[in-house]
Amino acid sequence: MLKGIPKILSPELLKVLCEMGHSDRIVIADGNFPCESMGKDAIVIRCDGHGVPEILDAILTVMPLDAYVEKPVNLMELMPCDIGKIDTPIWDEYKAIVKKHDERGEAAVGNIERFAFYDEAKTAYAIIATGESAVYANVMLQKGVVTD
Repeated sequence: MLKGIPKILSPELLKVLCEMGHSDRIVIADGNFPCESMGKDAIVIRCDGHGVPEILDAILTVMPLDAYVEKPVNLMELMPCDIGKIDTPIWDEYKAIVKKHDERGEAAVGNIERFAFYDEAKTAYAIIATGESAVYANVMLQKGVVTD
């Protein structure tokens, strides 16, 4: 056990976060995301039983976002056929969490088209598989520099 570290961050996940360098990306994936096929060249970490918001909050407690890019947090945008049919209230949770940890707030959050998100996820350092049941709940983070 360590002091000041969110208990949800497993030793395996902490190790990965420590190994990541500036500009490396990590995906926190919902339960529908194809983690194993997208993560063939990445480290896949299982966090079944946990939701994306709690993992996101814990990670941003210990990992800074990249200050050198406009949108270090990216969501998978809705497919045109899902616009108006699927609500994404979880995105508001993400924006509130980002605002808590990064002075740019929701301005640090962008969207990436679904298949482009998959392409980017294939190049991520790690993918976290969660049990999140909300759809379009995937989020990609780009690590920044620890300055203090």
